[in-house]
Amino acid sequence: MIADTSPDGRFERALASLRGLAVGDALGSQFFVPANYPLLKRRELPPRPWQWTDDTEMACSVVAVLATHHRVDQDALAHSFADHHDFDRGYGPAVNRLLRLVREGGDWRELASALFKGQGSWGNGAAMRIAPLGAWYADDPEQATHQAEISAYPTHQHREAVVGAMAVAAAAALAADPAGPPSAEALLDGVIALVPRSAVGAGLRRARDMLDYGDAATVAAVLGCGRRTSAHDTVPFALWSAARALGKYEEGFWVTAQVGGDVDTTCSIVGGVIASGKAGAPPGAWLEATEALPEWLPGLASGRTAGGA
Repeated sequence: MIADTSPDGRFERALASLRGLAVGDALGSQFFVPANYPLLKRRELPPRPWQWTDDTEMACSVVAVLATHHRVDQDALAHSFADHHDFDRGYGPAVNRLLRLVREGGDWRELASALFKGQGSWGNGAAMRIAPLGAWYADDPEQATHQAEISAYPTHQHREAVVGAMAVAAAAALAADPAGPPSAEALLDGVIALVPRSAVGAGLRRARDMLDYGDAATVAAVLGCGRRTSAHDTVPFALWSAARALGKYEEGFWVTAQVGGDVDTTCSIVGGVIASGKAGAPPGAWLEATEALPEWLPGLASGRTAGGA
């Protein structure tokens, strides 16, 4: 089977991934609340509604730019990030300042390249938002990685952050194969083949070697689970978890969330990748409990498409 390459077909795939990302983000973020820790251990849902964070807000800009331009336009993406930036969504301080300055007329190229003494940010922010782009390019995983690379630069210019975004986009593109999701081994092999040598790539190779491990906590201890919020501390474990749960959204979420770390981000990545593929949608009740996608997102008949909170 060949993926639908019409604009409508691409948008529907990206929107399905975005919904999965938003649920993972919003539900995952609830487990930063101490009162909800016991619920996580028992795999019980916290009280609704669940509000999403910067992960989803930025992912909506990615989808909006794709829907409008049918590719990544860096200037449009940077300004969408800045224009829709909500300080209370949990952005890191460096990105908060960058987006405020862009909104005030600053050049994102200069601002992003100057972060962290000119090294650029190696955080996981470019990876957390990018799964819907991978779903958009289900017909061409190589192009997904190229567009993901372009999409990272407005905020994250360190090599590891860029490769992290490329890896997640590649995984979502491969998961969105209309013939059905690949095996866990095939997914990670495909991603590894599409990303350049890097710490992220080395982590992915370790993740591939650990696919037969049944204890996610052990895998997270080796690969990292976002506690340092870097791309190479986040992406390998998230894609290990997603690869093992293609077509099984609930299982993928709980396995990912229960190891802790940067739970909203790891669950955003896992949710977005799994929901890119067949039978990967989150449960309807979880969608209903999740905050609606914003009304400014083009192509939505209603701002309540992502749920009914």
